[in-house]
Amino acid sequence: MDKEIANTLGELERKLRELERVLSGISDGDGRPGGEERHAASAVSAALAEPPGASRVIDEAVDRAPLATAAAGEPYAGWERDARVHPGAGTGAEAGPAGYVGWSAGGRRATDVTPAADAVTHAADAVAEDRGAVVQEPARRPARRPPPVADQTPSAAELLRFRDHLERTARELTHDYDELLGRITYAAVPTPTGPTISFARGAPSLDIVDVQGLRDAADRAFESDPAGTTAYGTSIGYPRLRAWIADRHGVEPERVLVTNGSMQADAFLFEHLVRPGDDVVVERPSYDRTLLSLRERGANLHAVELEPDGIDTQALSRLLASGQARPKLAHIIPNFQNPAGYTLSLAKRQGLLALAAQYGFLVFEDDPYVALRFSGESMPTMLSMDPERVVYASSFSKTVCPGIRVGYLVGPPDLIEAIARLATNTYISPNMVAQSIVYEFCASGAIERSIETVRTALAKRALTLAEALRRELPEAEFVAPEGGYFMWVTFPPGTDVARLHDVAAELGVAFVKGTDFLLEGGENTLRLAFSGVTTEQIDEGVTRLATAYRSL
Repeated sequence: MDKEIANTLGELERKLRELERVLSGISDGDGRPGGEERHAASAVSAALAEPPGASRVIDEAVDRAPLATAAAGEPYAGWERDARVHPGAGTGAEAGPAGYVGWSAGGRRATDVTPAADAVTHAADAVAEDRGAVVQEPARRPARRPPPVADQTPSAAELLRFRDHLERTARELTHDYDELLGRITYAAVPTPTGPTISFARGAPSLDIVDVQGLRDAADRAFESDPAGTTAYGTSIGYPRLRAWIADRHGVEPERVLVTNGSMQADAFLFEHLVRPGDDVVVERPSYDRTLLSLRERGANLHAVELEPDGIDTQALSRLLASGQARPKLAHIIPNFQNPAGYTLSLAKRQGLLALAAQYGFLVFEDDPYVALRFSGESMPTMLSMDPERVVYASSFSKTVCPGIRVGYLVGPPDLIEAIARLATNTYISPNMVAQSIVYEFCASGAIERSIETVRTALAKRALTLAEALRRELPEAEFVAPEGGYFMWVTFPPGTDVARLHDVAAELGVAFVKGTDFLLEGGENTLRLAFSGVTTEQIDEGVTRLATAYRSL
């Protein structure tokens, strides 16, 4: 992201927070604006009587509020105007704009305005200028001469209307900011063809994250359980969320451990179970971070081919029967697998559990995408089929938002107890604030609405990607997923995807090479993530990818 844009967004976000603080502090003890604040309220209310777009509302509020609150008195050192906004500023009081009392050299004015009233105008001014810098709106028009201060005494209805319009303006600005941020999250660097379109990151775009629902959940978390939300807690996680997850899976809470993201759940399980030289079965391809974590622990990895209906259980059976592997663990991503997008069939789930029972290994069911099915028929979890042979992991990163960093493990009580001791020695407790917010989000039913929003968007994006690939790259082979974030693409043998990666980057499109998800081979494969890009970006991105492929 361009540094200047990032700085502007950061400043805009700060100003929005400042405006929110003004709103929360604008009332006195009896719930009505105090006498001094009413001068500012009256002026801004007049500007907001006919609520236009957010930028115009703020512009008019900035133009009117300081004029209406100006009065003879000592110079107010905290307010500055430059000649670009107010012609005549800096040339002395006689050159100031009509209606300003005591306009002094350097653009300062004399005033008797209170800090709360000034905060309204100052925050509005700063937000308007920052927003103008981001979206390049026209410069503000010169200030108009206000009516006399004596005529500005507001009625109760005007005061309420002022607060309502100002709150609405804050919401509009926040929405505009969120939308802008969402548009640039995929723009890594400018290229000759425009901003980079990234199929590399498996994360939802901001437009399908329930930001308001999370705000509301955070408010409820601090209101309903401030002690539990802010305390250290224990290594098992926030108790209310732990119970909610247990109920969701039909197990006892003693079988659940809530962690800082599912990757930490994976790490705890691997640290507890896997020793150097231990055999571990993985899918081919599999999630690159899992392969790295297991390799760092010295595991002896056995990669078994992944088919469109899941891991090749017949090949696994042959491997086990040969005695070449005596695995302690088999890591399986059963639904909309990362990176392939494939789903393990019911018959293969049953076959895998039968092999686990026969050869005495645990199945690690790594299932963060299970809720994101947008077509086809749902499958039972292997945890529900054999709770003593399966350790299950999932995450709220894909259904709530990535930044929440809340995941969990479900497994036999003795295993969970042992991992809880490991977690205690690692961090005492995970993030109680995040887990409390997630609990409120889930308990309120917002999680179901969020999942539906995400599924609807993903379905459209997956369809658009499949259609674009068929149209622009008929040489590419893929299986359209029934859910999740990813699509695995295979090019004809001999295609150098590493070279394609570099050429595509020059044309402004990013993806992850298939070799990143494999212990060996896969030089003609790649992964496309469609979760963080709009349908328009998908079409343009595939067009650029096709251009890069034709140039090889």
